[in-house]
Amino acid sequence: MAVNPSNQYLKIKQRHPELINAVEVLGKAAKQAGPIDEKTAQLIQLAAAAAIRSEGAVHSHTRRALDAGASIDEIRHTLLLLTSTLGFPCIMAAMSWADERL
Repeated sequence: MAVNPSNQYLKIKQRHPELINAVEVLGKAAKQAGPIDEKTAQLIQLAAAAAIRSEGAVHSHTRRALDAGASIDEIRHTLLLLTSTLGFPCIMAAMSWADERL
């Protein structure tokens, strides 16, 4: 499954291509800076997306985690692990957003 950027991301990329290129290069550099594999990186980013309550980022990193080989159970467990840190309502929202992509 290929990751398709959101329409909003594509609009910003069209309006500000140099900015989006810099963001993409930064993301690649961060991933190459250490030993964490792509699947784990996407699960970490999914957790961060849930923490900042970003529905779009949860959608994106759910898709990316699947593409990187994460199972549905791994994605759901990643979010459940945050319950005591972020709180039940936050995690239920993130789970509903992830489920929209699972």
